[in-house]
Amino acid sequence: MDHRTRARISRIAAHLVHPGNSQNEGVLERIDCRSKGGASGFKVAVLGASGGIGQPLSMLMKMNPLVSVLHLYDVVNTLGVTADISHMDTTAVVRGFVGKEQLEAALVGMDLVIIPAGIPRKPGMTRDDLFNINAGIVRTLCEGVAKCCPNAIVNIISNPVNSTVPIAAEVFKRAGVYNPKRLLGVTALDVVRANTFVAEVVGVDPKEVDVPVVGGHAGITILPLLSQSIPCLRMRRSESALSSFQASDLVNPSFSFTEEEVEYLTNRIQNGGTEVVEAKAGTGSATLSMAFAAAKFADACLHGLRGDAGVVRCAFVASEVTELPFFASKVRLGRAGIEEVYPLGPLSAYERSGLEKLKKELLGSIDKGISSVRQ
Repeated sequence: MDHRTRARISRIAAHLVHPGNSQNEGVLERIDCRSKGGASGFKVAVLGASGGIGQPLSMLMKMNPLVSVLHLYDVVNTLGVTADISHMDTTAVVRGFVGKEQLEAALVGMDLVIIPAGIPRKPGMTRDDLFNINAGIVRTLCEGVAKCCPNAIVNIISNPVNSTVPIAAEVFKRAGVYNPKRLLGVTALDVVRANTFVAEVVGVDPKEVDVPVVGGHAGITILPLLSQSIPCLRMRRSESALSSFQASDLVNPSFSFTEEEVEYLTNRIQNGGTEVVEAKAGTGSATLSMAFAAAKFADACLHGLRGDAGVVRCAFVASEVTELPFFASKVRLGRAGIEEVYPLGPLSAYERSGLEKLKKELLGSIDKGISSVRQ
């Protein structure tokens, strides 16, 4: 085999096996795989890429034109996922990393780190039941982030988000790299569900619905602000031109709901995860819809990093909106990560009651996460 052929094979194989994997040593000399003809973009890592959320999320991130390099990490089975996804004819170059010894290599130079790692919910389990295992996983991964890419935006998906985001914050504080603008708990699935369920009740396309969901990401801490739900803006030019819209751009002026509809929608949104867990009857949790929502949220973060204007999403972040240290609300994303955290705005009597009810439970989850690192 001549040198040119060996080099070509090395380039093809390079994204499948990272240096240090025994199956690659002594076979082919690694030559870094480079994208040819692709536009420049961002470097994204998915930690937990072999799991039920990680696999479809990795596929969706491979499809994102803003991603130039995609690193997939997990403790097992990453190379198969990497090989599979790498065959997709999109621009992003995919590289796989397996095991704790390759975590740092997976993280060096990343712009966005997405963490869906952890065990899934099973029937009868609450998000708190996941805490003992997932807390340790998130802590370890965030220690790697703090060391290798401390300026990356970090999206936490691992449940219970109400506790894992505070855990990540404490890890970053200990390492001296904490930036609250760059740490976001992904609550996008609550918004996706709210938009879908409202659209079913109202009889419109879910894409034309925007329901803010605030509070936390478990049970009664999830508070959809149905009184503020509005049709999405149909822009004349671009989705990012939020500052230029006019009243005539609105598809429909407003939504309104009966008391029964508010009760039904709120309960279904709060218990959407349980609905899926029970429907899957022990075979899994909300993995596909979570991956979809997480990919949408990651895309928003990348648009913010690019400098697009008017990128507003809900997320669980360090907050002064209430007396709680972390709270999910609308945030504006930009090059710095979180550019602005928006106030709650006017609430209905039902929503004000829900806000007071959620605070004790949410604070308990936050404190539990913080205490687990400080002990």
